Amino acid sequence: MSKVTFDGVTKVYEGGEVAVQDFTLELVDGEFLTIVGPSGSGKSTALRMVAGLEDITEGDIFIRDRRINDVPAQNRDIAMVFQNYALYPHMSVRKNMSYGLKMGTDLPEDEIERRVDEAAEMMGISDLMDDRPEQLSGGQQQRVATGRAIVREPEVFLMDEPLSNLDAKLRTHMRIELQRIQEDLATTTIYVTHDQEEALTMSDRVAVLNEGELQQVGTPEEVYNEPANHFVADFVGNPSMNFFDVALEDRTLVELGGSFEYQLPADIADTVNRRTSGGEFIFGIRPEAIEITDDESAETVEGYVDVVELVGSDNFVYLTINDESCILRTPADGAPEEGETVSITFNHDNVHLFDPETRENLTTETQVAEPPEP
Repeated sequence: MSKVTFDGVTKVYEGGEVAVQDFTLELVDGEFLTIVGPSGSGKSTALRMVAGLEDITEGDIFIRDRRINDVPAQNRDIAMVFQNYALYPHMSVRKNMSYGLKMGTDLPEDEIERRVDEAAEMMGISDLMDDRPEQLSGGQQQRVATGRAIVREPEVFLMDEPLSNLDAKLRTHMRIELQRIQEDLATTTIYVTHDQEEALTMSDRVAVLNEGELQQVGTPEEVYNEPANHFVADFVGNPSMNFFDVALEDRTLVELGGSFEYQLPADIADTVNRRTSGGEFIFGIRPEAIEITDDESAETVEGYVDVVELVGSDNFVYLTINDESCILRTPADGAPEEGETVSITFNHDNVHLFDPETRENLTTETQVAEPPEP
């Protein structure tokens, strides 16, 4: 069982900069976990501590049940794919893929060749084995770097923003390829990215980091639909969640600038009132949870259409509600006209209220998802 455990892991650099703070998390065998966060959030530092490229200040990291804090990097049975691929420019693809096995193991030559050929076939690069990195495209170099990791047959794959240097179309294709390979090999994988789309589409679970602290761990659906706090709600999602400062009076949300009032569903109001006695909150609603309606019986809010942007099969509609701005997402064939005044309604199932002090989401109990069954 190649489970990975972070137990209270902290990294403090010289000078006192805290890169990772009390990071606790467990991956089960075969899990694909993505650590996502903005630049400087500590996600790459967490990965590098697993790899043995950064010392651990406090806490422990285990692979299986073996504490690896003081185990040399080459003895940790991990394989890492870097952002810049780290290929040797003077070596052929075949030599790049086999070099680690020839230098770091006692495997016989025929076993090394078998592994290299199988990995090349899996990555679709069998016809490139005599080429050098300078002759390869970015996508081909990424495949070689991944193939080099595969031949190691490690207990854990570590991937540090491996797709960030590719164009958008190739990134999408390689996301699918990496998912397929990880599922075929069933190797525990920790993947680091700042790209939330990668995190949400590739992972069994997502861990959201900010300023070195773990904000939430959950399935992609949980992180998106039930964000633990204001940061997760704001960071995850494109476009971002809309936010309004509101007061709760009985069941009625009153926007503090006087832009609108909204009747909160009883179950949500009860949940919020059970968890806090405060009267002011941050109201959050995702763009796709705001609908334009002609239903006169529905509870609606009026908004002025400032801009309509066509984005593929959808439109982003930018509204002004009195002095407040918001954005909604509609199908391309259902967009209003710019300059039009429309009536909108909020989907009750996607309403969030955040504590303005703690930033905690008061409308959901989901904070952390358990690891999937091995």
